[in-house]
Amino acid sequence: VLDKAARMGFTFNLGIETEFFVLKDESDGRFGPISDRDILAKPCYDLVGLLDNYSWLTELVDMMNHLGWDVYSFDHEDANGQFETDFAYTDALTMGDRLTFFRLMVKEVARKHGYFASFMPKPYANRTGSGAHYNMSLADSESGQNLFEESHDPRGCRLSQLGYQFIAGVLRHAKAVCAVTCPTVNSYKRLIRKGSQSGFTWAPVYVCYGNNNRTNMLRIPLAGGRVECRAADISTNLYLGAAMILAAGLEGIQQGLDPGDPHTENMYTYTLPELDAMGIELLPRTLQEAIDAFERDPLSETVMGPLMYRTYADFKRQEWEEYHTHISDWEIQRYLKFF
Repeated sequence: VLDKAARMGFTFNLGIETEFFVLKDESDGRFGPISDRDILAKPCYDLVGLLDNYSWLTELVDMMNHLGWDVYSFDHEDANGQFETDFAYTDALTMGDRLTFFRLMVKEVARKHGYFASFMPKPYANRTGSGAHYNMSLADSESGQNLFEESHDPRGCRLSQLGYQFIAGVLRHAKAVCAVTCPTVNSYKRLIRKGSQSGFTWAPVYVCYGNNNRTNMLRIPLAGGRVECRAADISTNLYLGAAMILAAGLEGIQQGLDPGDPHTENMYTYTLPELDAMGIELLPRTLQEAIDAFERDPLSETVMGPLMYRTYADFKRQEWEEYHTHISDWEIQRYLKFF
């Protein structure tokens, strides 16, 4: 897919917002935040929680900067024991390497300090999950100019026509893409409107795009010039996810697709009949739904090739079946003595 982009004169640039948990094992077999002061119901940007984790966090950031990743922010995120680091974008293949190494590096730093890192998308039912938002743009292969930038965008998002065509292609294949950017059973516990003590989860639920609006699957940040895919979590395989999204976006460009006007409103407030009338579909609600969409979409096999396509679908369907046939504590508590 990268070769196809290069033949079209594009370099696919990618930045990832890495959200993750660093926790400690408790004596009773449970797990929890490192700091006993990390107890706020709305802990996003909590300075106390950040300072209590400063030793391992600054060690991690120093390592990232030593590797030349140019970390420009790190913070306590919206769940207890959850953090985010943000570093400079680069070409998609290099970013895939960096995210793969990043997860290994965080685990080793946490282990060194007596803790453990988790890249499970949603370890707490009542807290926000960990995303890995893809921040995407296409650059001219020769000049390096960002081809998504447009200061005179009539839609007011500072995005070029090329960028809108890219968005339209991704939306067309959104459900299949989701099977790769959200690749686990647990991923779909994150893609809900509610499910956090701090309010909304800010995770996408619908196949739509908007301006600087975090209730859409695809968001155009305030400064424009890039597109953020919010339907990706920290368990993502970035090599496969980036390939699927890039292929979908290039199709949109080649076919001159248009995504319509951006949604500036809170998408969470619509009812399902209202969304249906607007022609807006739901993202997959389960891994099974996502794999069904992945198998139906011809783009999947085109991107992965027949063997990888079949292997990925079969492996993920097996994962779903193992989960689906497991009897959970919730079922026992609800049904064992109910009837």
